[in-house]
Amino acid sequence: MFNFENLQAWQHAIDFAHSVYRSTRTFPADERFSLTNQMRRAAVSVSSKIAEGSLRSSHVDFAWLVEISTGSLFEVVSQSFIAKQEGYLNSEEFGSPLRARGAGRPHPQRFTEFSHEG
Repeated sequence: MFNFENLQAWQHAIDFAHSVYRSTRTFPADERFSLTNQMRRAAVSVSSKIAEGSLRSSHVDFAWLVEISTGSLFEVVSQSFIAKQEGYLNSEEFGSPLRARGAGRPHPQRFTEFSHEG
């Protein structure tokens, strides 16, 4: 088992990516290489950056990578608004990725939750 697998934030990010994949399966074929791809790549980036950060020896570096992962999360949120406006997501699907376990910006004081010890 990798150290990052014990991080609750990483587990939540995996659930978030799964939710995004599930929600984008019904997008039109002509969106396959644009909005669908962008949303999926950004969703995968969230857990990837947390995993990468867990390997860093400094808390500052780790916090920086968590901040980048938060940016990826917000990319998906913004893209979800576009998908909803275009009629690709209904209200239930629109909220689904946003309700995924732990989706949301980690509070800076909660960085202790992202400890290197597992």
